[in-house]
Amino acid sequence: MENLNNHFVIQKSNRVGGEIAVKGAKNHALKMLAAAVLTEEEVEIFNVPRIEDIKRKEELLEMIGVKITRRKKSVVVNAKDIKTTKLDSEKSSTIRTSIVLAGALLGRFGRVSFYHPGGCVLGKRPVDIFLLGFQKLGAKLTYKNDFINITTKNDRLTGGEFFFRRISVTGTETLILASVLAQGVTILKNVAQEPEIVALVNFLNSCGAQIQGAGTPVITVRGVKKLHGGKCQIIPDRIEMGTFAILGALHKAKLKITNCDPSLIEALIERLEKAGAKFKIGKNYLECLPFKKLLATDVITHEYPGFATDYQPPYSVLMTQAEGQSLVHDPIFEGRLFFADNLVQMGAQIIMCDPHRIVIQGPTQLNGKKLASPDIRAGIALVLAGSIAEGETVIDNIYQIDRGYEKIDERLQKIGVKIKRI
Repeated sequence: MENLNNHFVIQKSNRVGGEIAVKGAKNHALKMLAAAVLTEEEVEIFNVPRIEDIKRKEELLEMIGVKITRRKKSVVVNAKDIKTTKLDSEKSSTIRTSIVLAGALLGRFGRVSFYHPGGCVLGKRPVDIFLLGFQKLGAKLTYKNDFINITTKNDRLTGGEFFFRRISVTGTETLILASVLAQGVTILKNVAQEPEIVALVNFLNSCGAQIQGAGTPVITVRGVKKLHGGKCQIIPDRIEMGTFAILGALHKAKLKITNCDPSLIEALIERLEKAGAKFKIGKNYLECLPFKKLLATDVITHEYPGFATDYQPPYSVLMTQAEGQSLVHDPIFEGRLFFADNLVQMGAQIIMCDPHRIVIQGPTQLNGKKLASPDIRAGIALVLAGSIAEGETVIDNIYQIDRGYEKIDERLQKIGVKIKRI
């Protein structure tokens, strides 16, 4: 983790524009690395972003005996000779999606031991919904020395029904992976419908799984005895695409975003157009166009296909420059709006109504400050804020940003953002 002591220095950027390509989706690639352990055969994954979360996941896989081969355009995963189903406590505590890997190992071997998974501040969320799901599939849980040990009868899960009391993307993906090799039929209800889940299921089905309903509220998994290997293309990162769209709107710039699918961010585009932004929309590109006035526009986050919670931090930055008063309501994660304190330090007029709602009065001039990135999405939001702030903005703890955005400083420099990694 050579970037732990690094920081970004950002100056006000007056000439943002040009073209920027979207990398592979972090939230698809991380789950694909876990899915690859379900088969003894090789899985080749293309368009994998080179970000810190991926590096940590690959290290975690190698520690249990998975062979990772990094090629120029792909990552090859061979999980034939897994040595242990106990996940390293230190490594798994740094990344929340270790719980997804736990689900895949449980599905293949019928047993797994893992430490409470982590990540950023938002990553340290309860895992009860996962454990309840495992139990519905016949698993037994014990706790020892802060480890969660899960076992099954005859080393195989059995089909069952599970209703998610709250929609969970990671929970949906984890129980899909756990149930693919289970004995019998598993029905998952009130599941997430994100495109990354559809892409994951399409890959699993191409390897011999029998899964129906991806992209709908109910998914049915008919357990099979084994999966074969295969190839997978990671879909473009819709969160990165949305972040760049907000950057374009923030600067009223002519900015073309390529290697993307605008149909995946329709909820964001609708809000941005309501606020006055203009776009040219193609099949695999989104072009931000110059416009005159940015108007305050309320937003409430929602599971896909709604306005993603990951868009909220950069959107909040955008609203500090909009004329009027906007309400930003983010009911999905506890504490996601706390980063707004950083914007207040920069000069924004923001009132926190409660942990899930803020009122923003704009437009206000932001001024550069020394700040620390609390999580991935708030971190990139502070980068955007720095690009319009007077003076110099310094952002520490940029490991959190590097967890989700590949070489973001180099890519933003090419479109006119004055950012340096020190």
